[in-house]
Amino acid sequence: MKWKQMAVGPVQANAGFLWNEKNEALIIDPGAEGGRIKRKVEKLELKPIAILLTHAHFDHIGAVDLIRETYQIPVYLHIYEEKWLSDASLNGSKLFPVVDNIEGKPADHLIESEGEMTIGPFQFEVFETPGHSPGSVSFYFKDVNLVFSGDALFAGSVGRTDLPGGNQKQLLNSIHNRLLVLPEETIVASGHGPSTTIEVEMAENPFLNGFSL
Repeated sequence: MKWKQMAVGPVQANAGFLWNEKNEALIIDPGAEGGRIKRKVEKLELKPIAILLTHAHFDHIGAVDLIRETYQIPVYLHIYEEKWLSDASLNGSKLFPVVDNIEGKPADHLIESEGEMTIGPFQFEVFETPGHSPGSVSFYFKDVNLVFSGDALFAGSVGRTDLPGGNQKQLLNSIHNRLLVLPEETIVASGHGPSTTIEVEMAENPFLNGFSL
């Protein structure tokens, strides 16, 4: 499998693409600039089969409906944020003047618990990693040593917890109990900024060093 990310929108959230040898693809967090995302899909000659959302803040969902309708594919979101796609107050778009209010359609499938998940030819694990938001999840693809961490873990940082539903202690527990236990060579494809690895974050992330559960 191969993967890429591209930064989109006013706060440069990362939209992700993961595809197999047949070019069947998952799109992760299409947050904005749906036209650019479509052009990337066309350039890579991908055949999208689903949209995965690490969480439903505005900067990760802004192009969901456009991509969903263009390719006629389902959207997967954690049940704790079931109402967020259609509520501008919950998804935060109402709080940020740089974006229009986002009030889209509900997700097609709700993730109710963590564990193994299969979508078409893709098999992966869902980790519940709340703290940045109540329904934050991470998607771990063992075969390619890759985890899409959303806004839980960044290169040298962690997600903010000052938005509705945020909880710093819960976030740090999520990172330690779900992400830092992965193999050290695991690549972390974050929701913002460059990718990193579990090894680097364990050694160098100032927000994690010295933390006591």
